[in-house]
Amino acid sequence: MRETKAVMTYAGLLETATKMTALHRILTPLIEGGLMVAFSGGVDSSFLLWAAVEALNSSEALRKTGRVLAVLAVSPSIPAWEIDEAKQFAKAIEAALCVIDSQELAQDAYAKNDNKRCYYCKSELFALAKREARERGYRSIAYGYNASDRRDIRLGHVAAQENNIYSPLEAAGLEKAEIRGFLKQLGFHLSDKPASPCLASRLMTGVRVTEEKLNHVQTMEHLLRQEGFRVYRVRVHEEKGGDNSLGYRYFRIEVAPDEMLKLFEIRESLIHTARQLGYRWVNLDLAGYQLGGGTVLS
Repeated sequence: MRETKAVMTYAGLLETATKMTALHRILTPLIEGGLMVAFSGGVDSSFLLWAAVEALNSSEALRKTGRVLAVLAVSPSIPAWEIDEAKQFAKAIEAALCVIDSQELAQDAYAKNDNKRCYYCKSELFALAKREARERGYRSIAYGYNASDRRDIRLGHVAAQENNIYSPLEAAGLEKAEIRGFLKQLGFHLSDKPASPCLASRLMTGVRVTEEKLNHVQTMEHLLRQEGFRVYRVRVHEEKGGDNSLGYRYFRIEVAPDEMLKLFEIRESLIHTARQLGYRWVNLDLAGYQLGGGTVLS
């Protein structure tokens, strides 16, 4: 999982980075009682998991008494390649891994896809993690919320607080750019990995989340991934008919502005696939990729 030679080690970071020393102090007592890390394979949770494993292995005494376990929740809202990459990362750093099935789609509150969807998703994740932790005898659960996340309203963090989930990265004051910087020094390729929210975020607010639609998004985004697009989102829009029934639906594709011309090279493939899936149009958003592009603006 390292694509470049590491120029720094965990011990080296502890010596040179004050916030890493703080993170180590925060993690140590959690590990002593058994720490479960809610792990997705994204930048933040991967770094947190790596730091926890390194902290565990840095002390012979801690290795004897402490434990670290990554818990990876899988569901139709997570692309298959994200799951594979997460498993590969855990294996590369020799982290113990537990894979659980998440059932958020079975919850109507989640499936209706209002502006609290992330809250319901994280509530489901943390409930499953807490059950797993109880059964395995782990006292603490942590996830990858960081100091930069304080700038946004994150309902998933509300769910974390309600479930007494720790956020060690945030407690140590580590920001996103610092985390990416450390990962780069350590030689991990995900140091520049784009944000990768779940596939449900591609459905416009109010478009009901179903496994079928998530599979449609995954199919379309797989085409873009195969062609080497770096940042992309395939948004799902639905328009109602006169009797409030479903009139038609279409895809809106967001890519980086400097990759828009490249999109026309696979235009026919995108149109063909979309129509096979039952979508009338494939639109290119000239504004390019935008954070939160699945939100309906009033």
